[in-house]
Amino acid sequence: MNLELPARPSRRPSHFPLARLLVACLLALIPGSRGADAGPSGGQRSQFPCPENEIARYTAHHINAPLRIDGRLDEEAWQRAPRSSRFIDIISGARPIHDTHASVLWDETNLYVAYRIEEPLVHAKYTNHNDPIYYDNDIEFFIAGRDAYYEFEINAFNTCYEVFFIWNDAYERGGFAAAPDFPRASLQPFNGVGFKNHPRGGRLGHFQWSFPGKQTAVAIDGTVNQDKDRDRGWTVELAFPWKGMEWMARADGRSLPPREGDEWRMDFSRFNTYKEAPPAQDSGGWVWTRHGIWDSHIPECFARIRFTTNGF
Repeated sequence: MNLELPARPSRRPSHFPLARLLVACLLALIPGSRGADAGPSGGQRSQFPCPENEIARYTAHHINAPLRIDGRLDEEAWQRAPRSSRFIDIISGARPIHDTHASVLWDETNLYVAYRIEEPLVHAKYTNHNDPIYYDNDIEFFIAGRDAYYEFEINAFNTCYEVFFIWNDAYERGGFAAAPDFPRASLQPFNGVGFKNHPRGGRLGHFQWSFPGKQTAVAIDGTVNQDKDRDRGWTVELAFPWKGMEWMARADGRSLPPREGDEWRMDFSRFNTYKEAPPAQDSGGWVWTRHGIWDSHIPECFARIRFTTNGF
């Protein structure tokens, strides 16, 4: 995502502040009453800006034959795979102007991810790996283990950007410091974007790390950077080998590939260089699960993806 914070959406003024204060005081005297942002443990505020009851849940089905990664999503497995709900604004949760859906499948070798993106004017600019494509219209995918997570971005030219993040408190304890892949000199401190007070503190980002063996493809239903016609959109197809997730799975001994019922936290998003006209409160970032703040780097806000060994 773009690391610059957008302008905050406007907020309506409170018309009856005294009355609301009195109501809040009365509710506080009622045993067991809790505010809307109270946590599940009886009145404690959540440490995170995304309410737990809003976090999406999805079951990823197993397939028996590998997919051909060409971006078209015309194989039977993708036609049968459940689609996410329509993406919503990352901050407000409002319904955005264009449609976006994601789907997930898996086999013994790969995790497969698909996006369907409605876009009347498909644009892309950057063409080199790890160019700042967060300044393009892009699709993003995050997957988190206990002590580390991976960020992936892609634009309509199939240009990719990727980073591997390690929580500071896990760098030594989790064995990353002794691994040749993660020398301290190659890591940069990172403390989130809009959510600067994460309970775990900061992270170390490896901005030159590439996911081993990944496959990516994009298909355009229209023309890129040609605004004389109207496009229908684009689709993205990704394959991430399970063996490349070793460092995300190590901390809690996760099985690779997953077992029946295993759960991973993943984030699915879309960021745009434009916004819907007012009065819409469009931040320019749309997601499967609302984060409540301009920041994709909050694993506790990621969707819960449960894996089943059952087919369709």
